[in-house]
Amino acid sequence: MIVTRRLTLVPASVALARAELHDRGAFAEMLGAVVPEAWPPRTTADVLPLFLSWLEAAPDRVGWFSWYALLRDATDAGSILIGGGGFLGPPQDGTVQMGYSVLPEFQRRGYATEMVRGLASWASVHPSVAVVAAETEWDNPASVRVLERSGFQAAGPASHPEGTRFELRATPVLAASRAGA
Repeated sequence: MIVTRRLTLVPASVALARAELHDRGAFAEMLGAVVPEAWPPRTTADVLPLFLSWLEAAPDRVGWFSWYALLRDATDAGSILIGGGGFLGPPQDGTVQMGYSVLPEFQRRGYATEMVRGLASWASVHPSVAVVAAETEWDNPASVRVLERSGFQAAGPASHPEGTRFELRATPVLAASRAGA
């Protein structure tokens, strides 16, 4: 678990990912949070089965796949699930690829930046991580701002033609300074 100023980030487990796909009530109970009707974000809905298959294939790699972002004390019932993020697997050649998404009704409040900083800090403390990378499109200025505010630098073209790759060099100082994101 990662705790930032306003968020609690919970790593997906096989049980959580299965519940997310098949039993919304159990998913909410396991998270200890309200799950909005709009969950999952449109940009991630199609990849949830893929994340589950990755977790099932490597259950000992919890944390290197998806995470749930819970806004603490957001409702009378407590926390609410507002977004998610994570990695496309464990580091390869010192690099880990990150992605993130926040439900539309929670955007433009700094939650994505807080989540990205928390995840980047978590990855940075692992000795096998030298670079945290993320890709976005220039026509998504909000995502570009999130990455820039989180310390990422443009580093060349993305894997798709309209995008740019951003990178953040992992250092012990980064991990310590971002831990309170």
